Amino acid sequence: MTKITDLSDTMERGAAPSNDRRRFMRLLGGTAAMTGGLALLSACGDDSNNGATPSPSPTPSPSATGSVGTQDTDVLNFALQLEYLAANYFAYATTGAGISSSLQTGLTSPGPVLVGSGDGAARAVTFSSGSVVRQYALEMAADSLAHVTFLRTALGNLTQSQPALNLSGSASATSQGVTATGAFTAAAQAAKIITTSQTFDPYASEQNFLIGAYLITGIAVAALRGAARRLTNKGYLEAAAGLLGTYSYHAATVRAELWALGRTSGDIYTQITALSDALDALDGSTDVDQDIGTATTANLVPTDSNGGVLGRTPFQTLNVVYLNASNTSQGGFYPQGLNGAYRTTNS
Repeated sequence: MTKITDLSDTMERGAAPSNDRRRFMRLLGGTAAMTGGLALLSACGDDSNNGATPSPSPTPSPSATGSVGTQDTDVLNFALQLEYLAANYFAYATTGAGISSSLQTGLTSPGPVLVGSGDGAARAVTFSSGSVVRQYALEMAADSLAHVTFLRTALGNLTQSQPALNLSGSASATSQGVTATGAFTAAAQAAKIITTSQTFDPYASEQNFLIGAYLITGIAVAALRGAARRLTNKGYLEAAAGLLGTYSYHAATVRAELWALGRTSGDIYTQITALSDALDALDGSTDVDQDIGTATTANLVPTDSNGGVLGRTPFQTLNVVYLNASNTSQGGFYPQGLNGAYRTTNS
């Protein structure tokens, strides 16, 4: 039987005239970087990640060369602000600790992370023995950490620091003087899948982790598609397409697992539909249906009539991550707002 890896290698060889040509093109890219371009690192991890080195290795990201213009800087920093959120969520879920402090620094002081679970304590998800979901989570952690490194390298001394993040499921979470209702609880309450007296702890179970991952990956896919058009450097546009592709894989995997779980726990369909509707009300667009389907029909890749995924402008994305459609500059997953040019909704 032909192994999947063998088949992949065969297809890859068939896609290019020769390995020599690919090596030549890589050399050209390296030459361009040495003659004044800004070389982006392809995906790499951080050995000092609080003892939380994700495994397996991250999916390689496209590299790009060229100077970063003002508009490109704004877009890359916006993407980085979202990557801080994803990287920390998957790091906490898999290890109980956030990303390395060396990956949080920038033009201002890094913000705190509110990460208390439903009982107020930070902890990793307890995955079942041999859990395939754990393998997915580890890969997502590695990839999102690689994205943070990739973008920080592109931006250099223009890198915006990690903002205050709310990854909590507590009724009230506090860190370094910042206090707020846990963002996952606030999202679940807004969607009316729990009452105002209940909390939603994304670290309590594999199912809850997947629901949290559904929110995080869905935000990333729509935001990356919507922001990419603002990039002026084609090299960075290609790199952004690579990041979008990675999150699309992640999102589809999460949605497939949730859909499968729905067949034994039918309320998942109701919960995801409610979350989808709540986010739709915030983004202000006539977007495609984001739920995961029904017990008989899956909606693993929500697309429009052209077969494309939803794209949100940066300001529509802010409506979603702030969990507030009114004109605001903070809230939800970002209790003190984002750092960078894209900060305020309805601008």
